[in-house]
Amino acid sequence: MNFFLETLTVLGLTLYYLLESLVFLIVPRRKKNVSGEIVLITGAGGGIGRLLSLKFASLGATVVLWDINEEGLKETSRLAREKGALRVHHYICDCSKRQDIYRVADRVKKEVGDVSILVNNAGIVTGKTFIDSPDALVEKTMEVNTEAHFWTYKAFLPAMMASNHGHLVSIASGAGLVGVSCLSDYCASKFAAVGFAESVDLEMRSLGKTGIKTTIVCPFIINTGMFDGCTSKWPTLLPTLEPEYVAEKIITAVRRDQEILMLPRSVYLLVALKTILPVKVAVLLSRYVGIFYLMDTFKGRVKKD
Repeated sequence: MNFFLETLTVLGLTLYYLLESLVFLIVPRRKKNVSGEIVLITGAGGGIGRLLSLKFASLGATVVLWDINEEGLKETSRLAREKGALRVHHYICDCSKRQDIYRVADRVKKEVGDVSILVNNAGIVTGKTFIDSPDALVEKTMEVNTEAHFWTYKAFLPAMMASNHGHLVSIASGAGLVGVSCLSDYCASKFAAVGFAESVDLEMRSLGKTGIKTTIVCPFIINTGMFDGCTSKWPTLLPTLEPEYVAEKIITAVRRDQEILMLPRSVYLLVALKTILPVKVAVLLSRYVGIFYLMDTFKGRVKKD
């Protein structure tokens, strides 16, 4: 196809896809059925991971729970069974260790079956300036927030490719789209998670694996304790999100095969402005909305003795 014809084709398809998106804003896509799917969720011992586990369980999915916190895993398992889940499996797994991920993944494949929905949710935050961040914590942040995604994909994606069926869910962050002061290692890990998920999604499309979907989730602060102490300057524009609301939005996005989910909606606008505006204006807006000093009051989740 020559340049002129290919350009016309791209322009025509662009117009079609834009109109399609507008239609779906008014008439939402039909939600797919996840009953019978094997859903693996990392970081399932609490927070968003627990809520997602319970929601998938209530929809009839087999849930496979991973966390380093055994007590949290047992509680999530108990709650999932109360929601009517017939098949709940939990495994202690340190997502900062590649060999541990592979070892536990092998157990899952033998004891449960091939995972068809993979939710990479486990995450940690340091919350210090880069210079003050201990090397060990910087490395751990990258291992849990980014590298774990590599190894879970390596473990479970081949079976999805063989059947041309599956869904890859990356719980990233708004900090994976916009840099935030005192979150340098966290932002690096989340930017990487977003880029990795996008890249693999393109690989699946290029290989014709259209049955494998990807959903990337980029929320602002969620009220789970992870970012305790941080407050929004303008709550109307950038509210601290409630976990139940976020979990429900994620489930809906997955069931509608939505490629990217930003929460709240104002994040879409802020990311678009950052892309097209001069850097000085972007910094000015960052100060205005409170992102510039977001971490000044950070306390983080209180560790239990």
